[in-house]
Amino acid sequence: MPVLDRTGGFPFAPEQWDLAEARELARQEGLELTDDHWEELRALQEFCARHDCSRSYSVRELHDALDEKFHDKGGYRYLYKLFPGGPIAQGCRLAGLEPPAGAVDKGFGSVV
Repeated sequence: MPVLDRTGGFPFAPEQWDLAEARELARQEGLELTDDHWEELRALQEFCARHDCSRSYSVRELHDALDEKFHDKGGYRYLYKLFPGGPIAQGCRLAGLEPPAGAVDKGFGSVV
């Protein structure tokens, strides 16, 4: 069995991201990550790697990309079942990414 690095084979993971830390953060947030969760985290990391998320990017742009990618499983509704704290807000946190502006509204909780 091959030994995986700190990213566990996530090719688009941010430099500082660590698989074990993501698991622990998810546990603290009451999630047990399944293959479906990991699939969305990979999709978020890939989107940011391909779209230079270090620059400003919109919630809508990411929302639409995720909805399209997971359309056959139920789209955004499906993703909310996986990440009740928000597919973008909670997903980005677990994927080691900075969520886009507007993804988290501290006054009302996660909105996306």
